[in-house]
Amino acid sequence: MKVRRFVIILLAVLAAGGSLSTGLKAQDKGAPARAVSPRGALLPEEQVAIAVFEEARSSVVFITTLVYQRDLFTFNVEEIPQGTGSGFIWDEEGRVVTNYHVIYEAQNVQVTLSDQSQWKAELVGVAPDKDLAVLRIKAPREKLKPIRIGGSSDLKVGQTVFAIGNPFGLDQTLTKGVISALGREIESMTRRPIKGAIQTDAAINPGNSGGPLIDSSGRCIGINTAIYSPSGASAGVGFAVPVDIINRIVPQVIRYGKVIEPGLGVELAEDSQARQIGIDRGVLVLNLDPRGAGAKAGLLPTRYDREGNILLGDVIVSIGGKKIRSANDFYDILDGYQIGNTVKVVIERGGRQKTVEAKLQAV
Repeated sequence: MKVRRFVIILLAVLAAGGSLSTGLKAQDKGAPARAVSPRGALLPEEQVAIAVFEEARSSVVFITTLVYQRDLFTFNVEEIPQGTGSGFIWDEEGRVVTNYHVIYEAQNVQVTLSDQSQWKAELVGVAPDKDLAVLRIKAPREKLKPIRIGGSSDLKVGQTVFAIGNPFGLDQTLTKGVISALGREIESMTRRPIKGAIQTDAAINPGNSGGPLIDSSGRCIGINTAIYSPSGASAGVGFAVPVDIINRIVPQVIRYGKVIEPGLGVELAEDSQARQIGIDRGVLVLNLDPRGAGAKAGLLPTRYDREGNILLGDVIVSIGGKKIRSANDFYDILDGYQIGNTVKVVIERGGRQKTVEAKLQAV
């Protein structure tokens, strides 16, 4: 009944010469597009942000990691995207720097340049303890613009910084913030600490990893590496590995495929294991490279006696006069030396302390 009544009313309106669109037509009359107001000059900080982005964007790349997967029905092997991240061009040889965790476990890596050209990347080498990796693409030199490198030793809290990357796969994204703190410590995938990290409130989200943190002069001062976020998205607390570390590590990775660091040629017990057996300070030596610096200095590893009883190895309690409380302390102290340096190592053996000298080796 309601439908029939509506139809009758509609026919009556039309028969009387009425129109349902009359009101709309009346509203359309005399409604031109609004005039565009002229824009004033850009603010100085806007001009800086634009200039930084325009200079650096061609040095930033989009990284896609791929894995092989067999189709369950056809049994064909296909490449499946695993994840995305960012990176930046290091030199005109096509080397690209990114985070180790971006390419970890990838079977193939694809690099997309700012002009959207795509290139298959080969792995040059990695430095997992510093969360760094170096790739290489065979792109023409005219497509490769190395990023400008700055320094990180003279940074100041409050400096303006910019992050360029590919958050959530959205390429060529710019975010702006300040240096919130310096000297932070973050953890690498190998559980080793990365000290001296830069904290910033510039928005860093999944996919930004591996992209550059840039100062107002357009120089790379760090590589965006981690965020603190209960939700997994930016909470205004991001961290970057400082460029001074990158500039020291990357040339070694390019030359050797890995980082060559000073060491003693020892394998240490986990701190938790040492504490469980009553060692409350220092680091316990589990194994020794028989031709390494530690063995040459007379250090003893953990071993078995003839009856099958465990004999604990030496406990290293200081190097170069600096006390060691944990494995992190051990590695941090060694980072301050060069290969070939001779250091004094204080050990505890059978309840007594002993000092030996060791010439640090490459590890």
